[in-house]
Amino acid sequence: MTRLLDTLTRRVAIGGFVALTLMAILTMIDATLRHLALTRIPGFGDVSEVAFAIIIASCFPIGLLREQNIRITLLGDRALPRLAPWFEVLGATLTFLVFTAISWQFLAMTWDMQISHRVTSTVALPAAPWWWLSSAIMVVTVPVQSLVLLTKLRAALAPNSTT
Repeated sequence: MTRLLDTLTRRVAIGGFVALTLMAILTMIDATLRHLALTRIPGFGDVSEVAFAIIIASCFPIGLLREQNIRITLLGDRALPRLAPWFEVLGATLTFLVFTAISWQFLAMTWDMQISHRVTSTVALPAAPWWWLSSAIMVVTVPVQSLVLLTKLRAALAPNSTT
């Protein structure tokens, strides 16, 4: 299961990186055109509005799976080494709850965009399809973090566990 999630999250992250690279290139072209007093790329601002949500969301699943998020140890492994695994469980639980809440809000916001037929400001590009993709990526963070939480819980319950 972990290998499947790793493959999936890696592909999502690579897709996000490719999209970010394309957006950077298009931004440079658009800025150069503006600097030369030429016509800007039509609708580029609208595409940016929806693309960056997908790009940013694509980083979260792999970051969670590989535990590359920020970790704060208040008491640390030295002060209370027997409780350290349980602090890891607490951190993983809080991260799970935060990403569950964020995913829920993404879905609620996307549903609102869908039923209100929101469009981008310049070329009236429908916003909901793009946000459904962002929401789907964010929803993937919930099972990913569930797996991380279960791993931390198993380590905390195992005798002589180290994290």
